[in-house]
Amino acid sequence: MKEKPLILITNDDGITAPGIRSLIKIMNTIGEVVVVAPDSPQSGMGHAITINSTLYCHKIKNVEGPQMEYSCSGTPADCVKLAVNELLDRKPDLCVSGINHGSNSSINVIYSGTMSAAVEAGIEGIPAIGFSLLDFQWDADFNAIETFVKKITLEALEQGIPKNVVLNVNFPKLAQQDIKGIKICRQAKANWVEEFDKRTNPLGREYYWLTGTFINQDKGEDTDEWALENGYVSVVPVQFDLTAHHSIQQLNTWNL
Repeated sequence: MKEKPLILITNDDGITAPGIRSLIKIMNTIGEVVVVAPDSPQSGMGHAITINSTLYCHKIKNVEGPQMEYSCSGTPADCVKLAVNELLDRKPDLCVSGINHGSNSSINVIYSGTMSAAVEAGIEGIPAIGFSLLDFQWDADFNAIETFVKKITLEALEQGIPKNVVLNVNFPKLAQQDIKGIKICRQAKANWVEEFDKRTNPLGREYYWLTGTFINQDKGEDTDEWALENGYVSVVPVQFDLTAHHSIQQLNTWNL
């Protein structure tokens, strides 16, 4: 009998978030599931790891379902490191991260704890996918995308994800019947124009809230932003080799 694939699940919204609970339900239909996720929200943590304080991790008892679950005090990247090096007796066949409450398309991939967990798995040699839904609400409806999550996961297990690549998958906030399909895309050129809302607390101490506007500068129809705006699921292959190979020849002309 063929062994079920071992699937590691993590996220950045925390182990109680509806998005990860939906992902657990889907993955339980595919393989053997182990969950290692933050004990509190870690959105926007990027690839931060814990090096100056202690990490705590405990197994959760009486979970609903066959999966094993661990709650970790660290970041999403910490969760993957801890799972691979301490908690699992073999390397996972796949790591899935999410389902994130909110977009991780375009430049958001840089800041995303969800995608950083997937990237950390990729660095460890584990095929990995980050899933995100363009709905920041805690009670977001994940039912509409379950079929697509399962389809992409099964295809990744069957076909294999290219070496040194992880997949960044984003879903538009639409009913299932209104999603037109899945598109393989490139990351759109876009950025945040930030502002800081400066305030003063009752003790007279100044503090700031970060706000901003997302600006898409890319008019291409092969980008994740275009796909999402036009009702498609976007799949962007992401590499963690950050070398700008095209610049090496030019830099070699410098008088160094």
